[in-house]
Amino acid sequence: MNDVRICRRCLLIESGRADVLEDIRRRIEKLTENEKTDSAEYEFRLAKCGECEFLADGTCLKCGCYPEFRAAFKKNKCPKSYW
Repeated sequence: MNDVRICRRCLLIESGRADVLEDIRRRIEKLTENEKTDSAEYEFRLAKCGECEFLADGTCLKCGCYPEFRAAFKKNKCPKSYW
């Protein structure tokens, strides 16, 4: 039996999925300043995601996104309206 553990309330950086996180970071770097959330807002959003009951193994179970990517866009909103 293979014991697969799901990391509850873990963002990608905490879940050990560094390859996915690196890809997301490269994509975020390509955003224009008009598209990108400023760093203080980005950190606020990720902190809220980190407290959310719908976060599991680096994925939002409400909408299926990677919070690190969703939070990077100014226009995006949390599917639960936490930010």
